[in-house]
Amino acid sequence: MINRREQLKDFLTLYFIMGSANCLKDPIYVLQQAIEGGITLFQFREKGVGALEGQEKMKFAEKLQKICKDAEIPFIINDDVELALALEADGVHIGQEDERASIVREKIGHKWLGVSTHTLLEAQQAIADGADYLGLGPIYPTISKDDTVKIHGLDIIKSFRTNDIPIPIVGIGGISAMNAKEVIDAGADGISVISSISGAEHITDAAKELKRAVNPTR
Repeated sequence: MINRREQLKDFLTLYFIMGSANCLKDPIYVLQQAIEGGITLFQFREKGVGALEGQEKMKFAEKLQKICKDAEIPFIINDDVELALALEADGVHIGQEDERASIVREKIGHKWLGVSTHTLLEAQQAIADGADYLGLGPIYPTISKDDTVKIHGLDIIKSFRTNDIPIPIVGIGGISAMNAKEVIDAGADGISVISSISGAEHITDAAKELKRAVNPTR
């Protein structure tokens, strides 16, 4: 029987992150096409200029969650623990600037908890606080986030594996079909993308290309 950690590794294979500000087309259509293309997990990240708030944000999240549920794709919410609890989302993803992981873990119980990390010390603390997986990056330069965190390259993934980080790792930041395999070969369990799918002209094809790059046997 597959255990929780192994199940999560499979979900992390092609991890799509999106909010309304990331889409050139209708976000509902974008998510539907991304699922058709083979994404394995979805994170609702409603941030940036013009981001929805309050009831509008909740209604939008509900629509996206239903699409994921119908397709049996886990639905993760970025940062907003209260929204995740209200919608009974599958999990929450937080960054270093958000509420401490140990507090979030207490609030969400058994739901998945992902934590963005940039150093080995942050990773070790996240694991101690109850993280189920780590988001690691940015691996390459990216325009999808307005963070000022330095670019880490593949070495940080290799470093985490050398130091026996035991939980699943997903690489994020500037990942495309051209470099996705490098991220997996360095030791990541999956890739996380925003614009490589949300900004693509042919969304389904873009997701399929990423899926093949990450897992050519599927």
